[in-house]
Amino acid sequence: MPPDDSFASRPPAGLSRRQVMTWSTLAAAAAPLGLVGGGTPAVASESPDATYQRLFLEALATDPDLRRYAVAGREFLYRPRQLLVARPDVQRVMTRLRSYGHSVTEGLGFGGVARLRFAAETDVPSVVTKLRDPQQWPEQQAPLVQPHHALLGFGNIMGNPGGPPRVAGALPAPDPARAGEGAGVTVGICDTGIWRQAGAEHPQWLGGSYLPEVDDEDTVYVGADVLALQGGHGTFVAGVVRQAAPGVRLDPEAALNATGVGDEEMLVAALGRLGPQVSVVNLSLGYFTQDDQPPLPLVNALAGLPGRAVAASAGNAGTSRRAWPAALDRVLAVGAVTAGPTGPSPAPYSNHGSWVDACAVGERSSTYVRGRLELPGQPTRYFDGFAAWAGTSFATGHVAGRLAALMTSAGLGAEAARAALIAGPRWHPDYGVLVA
Repeated sequence: MPPDDSFASRPPAGLSRRQVMTWSTLAAAAAPLGLVGGGTPAVASESPDATYQRLFLEALATDPDLRRYAVAGREFLYRPRQLLVARPDVQRVMTRLRSYGHSVTEGLGFGGVARLRFAAETDVPSVVTKLRDPQQWPEQQAPLVQPHHALLGFGNIMGNPGGPPRVAGALPAPDPARAGEGAGVTVGICDTGIWRQAGAEHPQWLGGSYLPEVDDEDTVYVGADVLALQGGHGTFVAGVVRQAAPGVRLDPEAALNATGVGDEEMLVAALGRLGPQVSVVNLSLGYFTQDDQPPLPLVNALAGLPGRAVAASAGNAGTSRRAWPAALDRVLAVGAVTAGPTGPSPAPYSNHGSWVDACAVGERSSTYVRGRLELPGQPTRYFDGFAAWAGTSFATGHVAGRLAALMTSAGLGAEAARAALIAGPRWHPDYGVLVA
């Protein structure tokens, strides 16, 4: 397996017996998620953000359906024993794999690609590297292959928000003068889904804005009223979109579980469930890929959405490394800025680079769920339907909403509105156009 970069050789003081037992696994998982450093504070003195991050790492490390590639600067997460292959390349790849001694079968594909399954645990990234090597294919093009990447609701440690949501007061009622902004436009939100009670609990903001369907529901809780780590993320994003364009309708689709973890198959399926009326797609999620190559399933899936504008989070790892699907050419990549007394400044957590098209304030208050967030060693947080949260996830929701508002105000189609939105001068070379 590739080398793992651990951030500590022994557990910090204050961990429970169970936490000590899983520490070595967590340490290995921390490197690809941006937590490499000179040590971790004892649990007793952790900040809420650090506790939240640690719990998320534990969820990843104990997930039997996740593997990590941990070479520094090239990290990514993937599903075990799966290889995705462009359909024209399937037979020659299978033949080559068998010549290498692998036992493989073709499973059910998705997103216009085939899926090969290994009979035994396999170092998939090494297999991909070998298959991509042109020297393995004299007088032929190397096949298009990749791992089946995992993806996450974007935040500060590759995937999840770097800190938990904070309790916030209720939003003021929507301004009636803005009711026409985004009217007639439907925004698809592929995320954790939406809280079952969202429309009833937020009648002014979300009531009547979407058609409730069982398969769109966010599971939200891990038990009773205890919130999962990203339970309610999709409901929060939906509120941000509606604040930016109070007249839009929504089509929420579940692409992540309530911990904030999904994969390419789940995202492709969510995109496929979007109704034909959807013209703007919000993706407050993303992932890194092996060798930073464009992901084959998402390239195919988005090619099947003609006439729609897609906005996606640039990611919150504070790096210029390309995150997908935001970095795809036809996707509007959104970074985050922080509001300040002298004007906005780049948010330190936001990914950035010439591939980022637009940016907006990432710290927002929005519609949320009812429940309690329990973090070990931290005061319980009780939510009554509203929260404050920060990340490129929420900058993206704002940009998607403003894109819909531009469609109605200028009478433009989605693709034309996208072009108009990013045609202005770049606020910053690495953050794109600032969307207020």
